[in-house]
Amino acid sequence: MKRLLFLAVCLLTAGCTNQSSSNPNGAAPGAAPAAAPAAPKEIPAGPKLYISNEIGDDLSVIDVGTQQLVATIKVGKRPRGLRLAPDGSVIYVALSGSPIGGPNVDESKLPPADKAADGIGVVSVKDMKLVRTIPSGSDPEQVAVTPDGKQLFVANEDVGAATAIDIETGKVLASFKVGDEPEGVNMRPDGRVVYVTSEGDNQVTAIDVVKLKLLKTIEVGPRPRSTAFLPDNSRAYVPSETGQSIAVIDAKTHRLLQTIKLEGGALVRPMGTAVSPDGKLLFATTGRGKNVLFIDTKTNMQVGQVEAGDRTWGIAVAPDGKTLFTANGTSNDVSIIDVEGRKVVAKIKAGDRPWGVVYVP
Repeated sequence: MKRLLFLAVCLLTAGCTNQSSSNPNGAAPGAAPAAAPAAPKEIPAGPKLYISNEIGDDLSVIDVGTQQLVATIKVGKRPRGLRLAPDGSVIYVALSGSPIGGPNVDESKLPPADKAADGIGVVSVKDMKLVRTIPSGSDPEQVAVTPDGKQLFVANEDVGAATAIDIETGKVLASFKVGDEPEGVNMRPDGRVVYVTSEGDNQVTAIDVVKLKLLKTIEVGPRPRSTAFLPDNSRAYVPSETGQSIAVIDAKTHRLLQTIKLEGGALVRPMGTAVSPDGKLLFATTGRGKNVLFIDTKTNMQVGQVEAGDRTWGIAVAPDGKTLFTANGTSNDVSIIDVEGRKVVAKIKAGDRPWGVVYVP
């Protein structure tokens, strides 16, 4: 009778375990697996941040309203550059099988590249999952998309090239030699010209998007990392990481207009750039310098800065221009910055080595 009562209590409370079993979950060998954990709460509607985690091989999804991590999406090796499709339906993410190098790294001692991992991942915003990978050429680092959503332009870092790709078919439309270690690739807002920065050759290459031909090469400061255009297509800003400066370029004639020397010393290493929706402010992250710089685009003068986080790199601006978001690589988090107040209002944990960030309305 005692045995029957004990079994009955076990059935009612689901409390029986075999503590003497070698199974770490306490179940007897051959027993049915433990029940699956409860389904996560429904992801709230509203704007999201997608963050590429270079070492984590995934994207973190953060809900802007609740300031919470709500999803993690596996995408492939070494995700870096991100770009939202014009219709907002998918995110393009540059994936690379090349090992992480960088300054002061002996690349001859790195493991061989996994070229099968190179590509542009296509992530569904609605379903929050990888739905396709488009062949992209070797070692893609950043990607740009035309305003009609039909073509991608990819910076192929280890072969000094840029590749134009038809999104629907995956066909390579053209390939361009652009200089050593191309990284930043960005589309002029009118979609007619794309700029590709080459770290190794200290230059920017302008490419005609419509005719698929090289237009001009512009010399800039050492290690240019990205490009940001004004909304009216008139100017481009290109940061020089080791030159502690930002080049101002006439985006119609593709000539250097001015070089902005930045304040703050050797740790001012401008990297990621973004422009406010009204075109009045340029924002630049500074990597190990931890700050985001504010540049007045009317005067091209530095007008402020905010300490954002450790190794700030990727940056995004909310559509109303009131909030900035930075990916902080060595602290594994994302900063939310109040533009008017010029202060960090929140930090949210992301994945392993956050690199890029894109805002999805």
